Order: sequence, then C-alpha cells, then structure tokens
Amino acid sequence: MSPLFKLSLAAGAAVMALGVQAQGFPAKPITLIVPFAAGGPTDKVARDLAEALRKPLGGATVVVDNAAGAGSTIGTAKAFRAPADGYTLLVAHIGMATTATLYRNPGFKYDEFEYLGLINEVPMVVVGKPGLAAKNWAELSSWITTNKNKVNLANAGLGAASHLCGLMLQNALKTELTTVPYKGTAPAMTDLLGGQVDIMCDQTTNTTSQVEAGKIKAYAVSTAKRLTTPAVYKDLPTLDEAGLKGFDVSIWHGLYAPKGTPAAVLKTLNDALKAALKDPEFIKKQEGLGAVVVNDARANPAEHKKFVAAEVAKWGAVIKAAGQYAD
Repeated sequence: MSPLFKLSLAAGAAVMALGVQAQGFPAKPITLIVPFAAGGPTDKVARDLAEALRKPLGGATVVVDNAAGAGSTIGTAKAFRAPADGYTLLVAHIGMATTATLYRNPGFKYDEFEYLGLINEVPMVVVGKPGLAAKNWAELSSWITTNKNKVNLANAGLGAASHLCGLMLQNALKTELTTVPYKGTAPAMTDLLGGQVDIMCDQTTNTTSQVEAGKIKAYAVSTAKRLTTPAVYKDLPTLDEAGLKGFDVSIWHGLYAPKGTPAAVLKTLNDALKAALKDPEFIKKQEGLGAVVVNDARANPAEHKKFVAAEVAKWGAVIKAAGQYAD
C-alpha cells in the first residue's frame, strides 16, 4: 500500500469520524458554565439561553453550572480546560475582554477559545439608594462632584460589569469616589437597598425589578441612545446627553467552546445559537430585563472574535489609566 494511499485513507477516516460525531451531537446533556454566582445578571442570561437552545438542539438537556470567583476567572479557566467535545460551553460577559489587562495570569487566554457568537448587549443604569435627596441626574452629579470621596460607589467585585462602569463613570466625571467592592452583584444590591452604600452603575438585568418596585431610583443610562424598554427607563437621559460626552457602555454576553472543538460540532452549536437569538420567547425575556438580543454579524464566530479583540483594546486603556489590577 503506497504512502499516498494510506494518507488518503487516514484523511477519509477522519472526515467520516467528524461527520458521525456531528450527526450524533448532542448525545448527552450540555453544560453552560457561568463564571458568576446564581441569581446574578449573567446567570439570568445563561438560564434564558439554556431554555432557548433546547429546541434547536433536538430537545437536548442544557444545564447551567455556576463556577464563581476571582472576577470570573475561575469559571472561565474551568471552561478553558474542559474537553473540547461541545458538551461544556461558557457564557461570559465583557470580562472575557477585560481580564486580558486586569490579570497577568488568569489561567486562560481570551483568544484561545472557540467563539460561537455574541448573545446580547445590556445597558447600564446609574442607580441610587432609597432616600437619596437627588431627584435627577443633574442633582446627583452635582452632589457627587461636591462630596467626592465621601460618596460610596458599590460594585460587584474587581472586573465585574459594575466595576467597569464605575471606572468609566469616575473617569468621565474626573472624580475619584470611595469604591466598595463586593463578592457578587447580590450583596452589592442588598447593601444599596439597605442604604449602606450610595450609588452603583449596574446592568439593567439586575436593576430593573428593583427600580420598577420603587426600591431604588434610576438616574441615567450608559448607552448612546435612550432606552425604550423596559418602560421604567424611557424618560431617563443618557450620560452622553447629560454632559459626559462620548460615554457609551454596554455589557455584552457571548458563547464560547474550548479550543479544538470539532468544526462540525461548532457549526451545530452556532446554528442553534442563531435559532435561539430569534426565539420570540427568549427575545421577550431579554427585553423585559432591558437587554438587546444581537441580530447582526456578531452572532457569527469570526465577527464575534473581532469584536472582542476591539473590546480588549478599548478596556485595556481604561484599566491601565485607572491603575487597578487584580494581581
């Protein structure tokens, strides 16, 4: 048997094996690793996505595994080390881009995952504790700049969405506030509700229910355009129009697989993701939280990866300017 014939047989066998694997996928439950605690904004997105993925994956079971800690790096590294078979995926937010600067050795490299597509973009809202005297953003910003380091700005921990928005807010206001980091979004919100801290800039997926219930007050949104949904935000100014020119921050979520996952499996997963992003029920749930489901080219792997690379550059400059690192 000639070497060339042997090579052809090997190549044919590999293609056939790949086809069989793709045809039989998924044959067992798929796990979505969320590198944050249960009940937080990213967890909410992941659980809605898990439900929406089941139908396009032939009724497969899709479960969520919360692996929180160390600014999302524990869960992300867990997904990075998982078998590259398509059965362990990662739902990560903007931390996929910011850890490249925040951590010198996070246990993974952001560009060494398989990118499956962007899921959504989530606006941020500046909210204040109950009983705060400021009635609107103009009064709040005046109070902040007058009191400066007496103002307590909460966040969910280094690298969290609320931490990043807080950095950008202080930079735009040219003011350093007393930041109070928590181990997660839930305890930060609990202390804001209790009046132990003054303000927070957090995702609408976390603030909406509290604002709707009148438990905290919303002052401004982080996006370049005003929000139309949920209705509770429709009259709020953007930070850009309120005077912080160029302020435009959204927290996005994406879906990833370990490096080396077979191409056919990746295609099956990307097709399922695209179907989920068009699911009316998924869209309705996300819009109810103030999130915008992605419906552009970033739902494709190549554009998703290109987008994240640009975010690495953008946030790297902000983090370096603030001089805040995790290690």
